[in-house]
Amino acid sequence: MGRGSRFLAGVGRLFNGAVVRHLAGDAPLDEAVEEIVLGAPRRYTRAGLAEAADLDPDEGRRLWRSLGFAEVGDDEVLFTDQDVAAVRLMAGLTEAGVLEPEVREAVARAVAQSMSRLAEWQVGMLRRLLEGHDEDLTPVESLQVAAAVIPALEQLQSYVWRRHLAATVHRVLATPAGDGSDTWPLVVGFADMVGFTRTTRRRSADELSEMIERFGSTTTEVIAEGRGRIVKTVGDEVLFVADAAADAAAIALGLQERVRAEDALPQLRIGLAAGPVLTRYGDVYGEVVNIASRLTTHARPDSVLVDDAVAAALDGDPRFRVRALRPVAVRGYRSLHPWLLEPTTG
Repeated sequence: MGRGSRFLAGVGRLFNGAVVRHLAGDAPLDEAVEEIVLGAPRRYTRAGLAEAADLDPDEGRRLWRSLGFAEVGDDEVLFTDQDVAAVRLMAGLTEAGVLEPEVREAVARAVAQSMSRLAEWQVGMLRRLLEGHDEDLTPVESLQVAAAVIPALEQLQSYVWRRHLAATVHRVLATPAGDGSDTWPLVVGFADMVGFTRTTRRRSADELSEMIERFGSTTTEVIAEGRGRIVKTVGDEVLFVADAAADAAAIALGLQERVRAEDALPQLRIGLAAGPVLTRYGDVYGEVVNIASRLTTHARPDSVLVDDAVAAALDGDPRFRVRALRPVAVRGYRSLHPWLLEPTTG
């Protein structure tokens, strides 16, 4: 038996229980897969969960909504022992002062938004795996694949999370905050694909998928290589941050260069701004973010605009050239002073 076959054969009691319920007609295929994913069968209604976890029903309803899930009926049996354990864990963290009650729902929203996108991608990958199998799989064989693959994805996900946690802890300890709060001196950058809406009308679904994939992989590579960090990607735009203006400038010009070599990608508009930035729940806020966004909107295709702070920080750096442009009026700013960023030549 090959390594892959041994891996797929390594299913345990939970898989067998889900199969038994499916074959007995007690659980449709989607519920059987759900049981494998959640690690336990459905047992509780909303009221039953609140009672088992000693949770106030109204508080439970708010948390459920904060996690991004649709409202459920009072008589719907949806929750498992894992839900009970999660609620008890959250309550314990609150009692220990780790998760303050006033920020608990905000934390739930932030985690849910990231996990929802990850889950969509993982389920799509699993579906393609099943559809691409040489032979049609029976429902039980499909359950077997799911039972083997999902724990591996969970383990990989946990590893990546711990690595990012370690990197963030190191960065926070190495870089003192400006005022002891969640405000940090950062350079914020936006990179926006030009004519994305028009491009989507001209391309097939496969071509659009390739474009999005290439945009994601290209921006991830360039930003990571330049010591920057992606905050989020929204459709045709990526928001990133860097600790130093020179790093952000190198990232911006590197993105331009890479995209020019990618036939599948349209040109980029990029804007950079520097200053104090509020970091909260994995996102960034403040005037610096707004200025970077406005510069991106105003930039011509295949150009990089920066604000006064970035231009001043790059003054004297032989790798870059900045040229002052005329002030512009944009939403929220009557007189914004953009600078055109270019690489030096020769």
